[in-house]
Amino acid sequence: MEIKGKFDHYNFNVSNLERSITFYEKSLGLAEYKRTTAEDGSFIIVFLRDGYNSDFMLELTWLRDRKEPYSLGDCEFHLCMRVDGDYDEVRKFHREMGCICYENEKMGLYFISDPDGYWIEILPLKRK
Repeated sequence: MEIKGKFDHYNFNVSNLERSITFYEKSLGLAEYKRTTAEDGSFIIVFLRDGYNSDFMLELTWLRDRKEPYSLGDCEFHLCMRVDGDYDEVRKFHREMGCICYENEKMGLYFISDPDGYWIEILPLKRK
């Protein structure tokens, strides 16, 4: 049997849903696509999509009863986004936002950190 998988979404659990949505809208242009709220209000799940009609989504999950910050371990995992436009201007914008947490100029990449500490690698849309 041959199985062919297709990426669908990636999840980040967040401590403040609206703050996270605002961050992803402002920093990467993602927009809310779908929202699910538990009948008892114990969780809200929001799916964000990019502006390129890709099927891949970022899922943000907020849990009402979660009080302590999430442990991200050594942060050895990350999501990668490619950005359109002038890459240096996008980097400058992220620098002004204060969300760049790591830069590797030699490799031509950098990372931003969301409000909960998740790292997102930023690369230009077009590969060099």
